[in-house]
Amino acid sequence: MSRYGPRIAALERRAERDRESFDPDVTPERAAADYLREGAGQAIWLYVEARTGGRLVPFSEAELAALRESMNTWLELYARCYGVSLEAEFTVREAAELLLETRNVHDVAQLLTDVPERRPRRTDR
Repeated sequence: MSRYGPRIAALERRAERDRESFDPDVTPERAAADYLREGAGQAIWLYVEARTGGRLVPFSEAELAALRESMNTWLELYARCYGVSLEAEFTVREAAELLLETRNVHDVAQLLTDVPERRPRRTDR
């Protein structure tokens, strides 16, 4: 177990509680933002923290699986807030790369899930 094990376990427990307590009647935009800021974003940032700063913290297979599943649970809940059902199967690494690129967990979620659907860009000719 890495030194991140307890934090990963806590994220895993919170993701499961959030899944069990999902309420579609809650204000969707606020709930979606909470799932990203307090959930998926925390999982992604933990991975970034462990992989940057001149050190590569090794995760066990179980830790990496728990981190991935937790992040994907929150991305699924985020999508459900917009009325979209999906089975998220993203890697934490791809989410982390997007976070480092965009610096915004909302952009990461939108790029990974396509929720809300992107509008075509208007081109002026």
